[in-house]
Amino acid sequence: MTPRHLTLLAVAALALAWGWLPEFTITLLCYIGLYAMVAAGLVMLTGVGGMTSFGQAAFVGIGAYATAWVTTSPALAAALGGPVSPAWGPWLGLVLGMLLAAAVAWILGAVTLKLSGHYLPLATIAWGLGIYFLFGNLEFLGGHTGTGGLPPITVGGMSLADSRVMGVVIWATLLLMLWALHNLLDSREGRAIRALKGGRLMAESMGVDTAAYRVKVFVLAALMAGLSGWFYAHLQRFVNPTPFNLNIGIEYLFMAVVGGAGHLWGAVLGAALITLLKSQLQDVLPKLLGSSGNFEVIVFGLLMLVVLHRFADGMWPTLARASRRFLRPTAASVRAAAEPLPPRTLPPRGQVLLEATAASKHFGGLKAVNEVTLDVRAGEVHALIGPNGAGKSTFFNMVSGVIDLTSGGVRVMGQDMKNRPSRHFAALGLGRTFQHVRLMAHRSVLDNVALGAHRRGQRGWIAAMLRLDRAEEATLLAHARRQLERCQLEGHAAEAAGSLALGQQRVIEIARALAGQPALLLLDEPAAGLRHLEKLALAQLLSQLRAEGLGILVVEHDMEFVMNLADRVTVMEFGTVIARGTPAQVQADPRVLEAYLGVGDEAAEVEERLEAAA
Repeated sequence: MTPRHLTLLAVAALALAWGWLPEFTITLLCYIGLYAMVAAGLVMLTGVGGMTSFGQAAFVGIGAYATAWVTTSPALAAALGGPVSPAWGPWLGLVLGMLLAAAVAWILGAVTLKLSGHYLPLATIAWGLGIYFLFGNLEFLGGHTGTGGLPPITVGGMSLADSRVMGVVIWATLLLMLWALHNLLDSREGRAIRALKGGRLMAESMGVDTAAYRVKVFVLAALMAGLSGWFYAHLQRFVNPTPFNLNIGIEYLFMAVVGGAGHLWGAVLGAALITLLKSQLQDVLPKLLGSSGNFEVIVFGLLMLVVLHRFADGMWPTLARASRRFLRPTAASVRAAAEPLPPRTLPPRGQVLLEATAASKHFGGLKAVNEVTLDVRAGEVHALIGPNGAGKSTFFNMVSGVIDLTSGGVRVMGQDMKNRPSRHFAALGLGRTFQHVRLMAHRSVLDNVALGAHRRGQRGWIAAMLRLDRAEEATLLAHARRQLERCQLEGHAAEAAGSLALGQQRVIEIARALAGQPALLLLDEPAAGLRHLEKLALAQLLSQLRAEGLGILVVEHDMEFVMNLADRVTVMEFGTVIARGTPAQVQADPRVLEAYLGVGDEAAEVEERLEAAA
């Protein structure tokens, strides 16, 4: 039996038992389903996207109050010339709730998601409290007393007033949500979403608009919370501000974290555990400790501390590891036939691809890069060398859009790129690696490489959720596999990238850069951590890329590797260019020898090493 079979079996068992379950159990299951919708949105937002929010209860309230106002407002009834039909009212309320949740989330996200560190969760607490008190202070929403008399949802003339019927709809909707979210994460767009957590700089360099993706994930989580609120309002037939306060927002986050913040089914598990635990504590503790006092809150908090300490990644990963003894892995899906990606037309050999003119970067009084002029042409390898602290990596980040220039200019493919974001550089055909490896460590090698081809795909979120992007996804993955074969890593495609040796991780970065079919390739210490034979294979690959017409700018400390590979060499010291020319010219320059190890006998030793490298 595979995990998929077990999931289908559990769903079938719940469906068969539904008609015989006690009414109280049905009610609990309804609430578990509603809470799981919000928690699943938090899994996408926090566990996958890396954005912590304590304010999701506010979006649940927006969905609930929108439908309550539409279905009960005398002012709206007067404006429409009569009360809204009980059959259509809830559906109009759903539309209004979704529009309001999306609009409020977009506005709040555009402002607060620019914050980082602890400021973001603090901001979500602030606006979560603000929206909660807004509900209680608006008289047309019923104030703190609330609004009652909401009609039940009607589908095709059938009323969902009975919680047993309503529960079926809630759980069917939840399962469809989980299916759609799973499809989204298993796609080109899902790779970009996963890269938001701890990899925004890298994702931008691959062409991902991370700011837009963060807002889109935030809006998605808000829509899921708003839908939960809509169901809640018509299940209760009454709405007041209490279920949408900050404490409930914290509970939603607990559900996601306890279940497993990076796992969609963890949202269901977390919602079930916390809902059942609270229910049991409310029944048991008054019998043990007396009816006065909120002892369940104290015990609940202590139990949460124990769970979070014992299961740091949540309960779902722990259960998944334990089940491997009894379940066999789900069989890999048959690869769909994939059309090759159309090749990028490379510029003619000798054309200037990258041109930096008097490029400078100052950090206060420190001149990290001082008026560096350098160009890279199609069909050549240009090496940038210098001692540690010379400013090479800072220059790399300047000419790839990671950091802005203080003065000077940068042109890529003839276009002025000064102070433009790195995704625009990627769009013009620039691919790069990093001095410190930047990978999605827990994702497969294939997933990491496929991220490099992000701009080569076009299908969006809706297509991914409905699995309408499978042909494009097969093409992108096949293209990523070809880059792995090119870099001699095809045998590691299914392994977690973080489990490989540092040298292999650097080669993964090169394969990822090549997946974007660049015309210009920037490599920051690509040979660091490689063994001798691996360096020879890398040198052979770069020579092949040069022969194909790519322009390559490489920073490297291995002199033998550089001098045997580069067509031109530029040497930096203290942020300034001190020499440039062919490898032979640079080797003969006394300023280069002095920059590396000083003068005298040490300089002679370096000269001998450089000559040996030649």
